[in-house]
Amino acid sequence: MQIAFNASAESDDVLVLPLGKDQTDIGQAGGEGMVALGKAAIAAARFKGEAGSVVEFFAPADAGVRRVVLLGVGTSSEADWRKAGGALTAKLLTTASAASVVLTGLGNKPSAAAIAAFAGAAVQRGWRYDVYRTKLPESAKPTLTRIAIVDAGAEAEAAYARIHAVNGGLELTRTLVSEPPNKLYPESFVERVLSDVEGLGLEVTVLDEAQMRDLGMGALLGVSQGSVREGRLLVLKWNGGAADAETVALVGKGVTFDTGGISIKPAAGMEDMKWDMGGAGAVAGAMKALAARKAKANVVGVMGLVENMPDGNAQRPGDVVTSMSGQTIEVINTDAEGRLVLCDALTWVQKVHSPSTIVDLATLTGAMIISLGNEHGGLFANDDSLADALLAASKATDEKLWRFPLSDAYDKLIDSQIADMKNVGPRGGGSITAAQFLKRYINEGVAWAHLDIAGMVWSDKPGVNHDKGATGYGVRLLEQFVADRFEA
Repeated sequence: MQIAFNASAESDDVLVLPLGKDQTDIGQAGGEGMVALGKAAIAAARFKGEAGSVVEFFAPADAGVRRVVLLGVGTSSEADWRKAGGALTAKLLTTASAASVVLTGLGNKPSAAAIAAFAGAAVQRGWRYDVYRTKLPESAKPTLTRIAIVDAGAEAEAAYARIHAVNGGLELTRTLVSEPPNKLYPESFVERVLSDVEGLGLEVTVLDEAQMRDLGMGALLGVSQGSVREGRLLVLKWNGGAADAETVALVGKGVTFDTGGISIKPAAGMEDMKWDMGGAGAVAGAMKALAARKAKANVVGVMGLVENMPDGNAQRPGDVVTSMSGQTIEVINTDAEGRLVLCDALTWVQKVHSPSTIVDLATLTGAMIISLGNEHGGLFANDDSLADALLAASKATDEKLWRFPLSDAYDKLIDSQIADMKNVGPRGGGSITAAQFLKRYINEGVAWAHLDIAGMVWSDKPGVNHDKGATGYGVRLLEQFVADRFEA
């Protein structure tokens, strides 16, 4: 979708008039007749200007009529304007081709950042993945291709440039998460990402199973061994900071399909496990966004990619594997595979890139959905300042996080009688013991955070900036975090 800043309102565009909370004066756009109709529409709909609320009517224009949308923008906050942008696209996506948003006469003109957030959410909400829908009715196909923002100002257009780069990363993540597992598997994940980020200046490393075996990645390869699809480790490096500046690592779980392995999942709902690579998808999108906007930071993105399948060569409950770190793991449940993938990826990135800070993302535990539903991702950290920075970024982007505890008492729950650790603890505190498992692979002095995003990468209902389906959760959060902590 095209966003045109400071353009003129075209006569055949849908006319969009933003109104703040409790504002009823629509100005003089279109003359007295439109003003009267607008006031009548406001009264009839009990419109109060709350962010995201919409009222529409048709007013006389030349020889015909013009469609007019009154759009509630709430207060002057970026969050309210972001909500309004998403609501506008949701309203017009399949019923209009273009819209002109007229800011002239708005009682409380928004900041450049708020206007940019509005435009960004409008584009984000318009993303759809209809690749495999061959019989989509014409009336259901997206038609909205352009939103013009009149009187936006040069500063708003400049602020939008960063959001435009983030949206590119967001679209990559959503595409990866949406693809069916017969199309997206470790090798094709790598091909898709590398094709999408080509020319952005990212350094690329790809490890195949033979290379990972030589490195001793027995935990990751134990998950992969039941599939005919070979695993991969995909690494994207962005060197935008000073040569001596610290490196931050983003590490993502990329299980492109998760049957649970020998500890097989119930059949009902198993198709959802195509998005068990949502953490790796978020890392790929964030790396694209950071490179596209030339972030002044040194960031390495690591994606551990496997498919977890049950066959005659699959890992068994009771197996003991040796991770790259040398620590041994008793595999109690083959459906607790994400932590086995992540632990070797964490070890590798610390050995090769020596980051000062690591943030890993994973659709790791169903227990997280039991705890937080689909409203927050879970945050675990060994460093309070790192946790605070991630919480601040989550608030700024509305990609919500909630912090959970770590402690020695939980850590003891994953001790094994025959190996260094078990890959699962008891039923209680399942998300916490999963985080404690990962913590055992973090070197002394490294600030580390784990984001369990199991309930966030896919949605059964529309949100502010997404339709049903892939949300792209994590891309905006990570980009904001890097900007705040490593570029400020």
